[in-house]
Amino acid sequence: MSQLLEAFRLARLPDEAEAFRQEVREFLAAHLEPAAPAVRARTWMGFDAAFSRRLAERGWVGITLPSQYGGAGLDAFRRFVLVEEMLAAGAPVAAHWIADRQSGPLLNKFGTEAQKDFYLPRICRGEAFFCIGMSEPNSGSDLASVRTRATRVDGGWRLTGRKIWTTNAQRSHYMIALVRTSGAPEDRQGGLSQLIVDLSAPGVHVRPIVDLTGDAHFSEVTFDDVFLKEDALIGDEGSGWMQVNAELAFERSGPERLYSSVVLLDTWMQSLRKTGFSPTDATLLGGFTTQLATLRSLSVAVTTKLARGESPVVEAALVKDIGTEFEQAIPAAIEAAVAADPTRNAADDAELHRTIAYLSQISPTFSLRGGTREILRGMIARGLGLR
Repeated sequence: MSQLLEAFRLARLPDEAEAFRQEVREFLAAHLEPAAPAVRARTWMGFDAAFSRRLAERGWVGITLPSQYGGAGLDAFRRFVLVEEMLAAGAPVAAHWIADRQSGPLLNKFGTEAQKDFYLPRICRGEAFFCIGMSEPNSGSDLASVRTRATRVDGGWRLTGRKIWTTNAQRSHYMIALVRTSGAPEDRQGGLSQLIVDLSAPGVHVRPIVDLTGDAHFSEVTFDDVFLKEDALIGDEGSGWMQVNAELAFERSGPERLYSSVVLLDTWMQSLRKTGFSPTDATLLGGFTTQLATLRSLSVAVTTKLARGESPVVEAALVKDIGTEFEQAIPAAIEAAVAADPTRNAADDAELHRTIAYLSQISPTFSLRGGTREILRGMIARGLGLR
């Protein structure tokens, strides 16, 4: 417990990171096309390859990657500021999101020089979009039960199996897949490895999955005896479990685990400025503000550990768990507040209603993506020595 408390010691963004904020705002003002709140609410699930490439031209895709590979070579604090400002503005960043957030850093840490030389410059130019192949049918968030298998053959690997709930697989160029290269599913973490899969390879089949909102950012991916070259392996064979946990620390620690509903919160406040704040509204808004400030401080503390080169797996799991609970509470509470007094929320607030509808439909996924509550709380309990 004392180690966890130490990890969340109050931290703040350095002055140079805060100074970077104005530069990001100026870029967004110049390059982000106006869009309705219900569109901006999609933000890190909103796919716009052209916007991602404009961001790449500015040097802000692969922002933490070394300059020798085309990255900006900036620290995790400035990436935090960049992400925070883009989410607050509702920028459509899904195209480059996974490659920038975790695939690029993973390859930079565990990849061979040949892998870094090939993939990282393409990521930084906004030319290579990645997805994550972790979840499988009938496995949920139990990654250790992976059944997708890669078998060694002359010159490489043969890959067979399925992945599901893979974000933007139908629009991505590559997948980093967690697969079993030895043993059986009963061996759990043993025998797992990570492979880079070219999604245009023969035998790869991608089936988009339409969600309640009508979007199709999830997919099911089937590997039908797919041949991968020897250099598809990331790191050492059998080290996949260690590597994927390092990757998940990047996935679970960022502001996107706090700000998925922030466009709705802003839209609601704009509506209240027209109709007036009731005491109930003020109390609700004050509660949201307090929670967000606290969660943001926790996220900055985790970013501080990432900036030191650490892998805060347990701390990131905790922030993700309570952060997504907060994200889910916002649409539910605002929907109830609007419904409680319909006379103050007339037809001229149609954009507010559309934004509420979208987030009410999509918010149940917030506590699924990146690991379910049950999985995260098990990790936290182990980290605290409780199980």
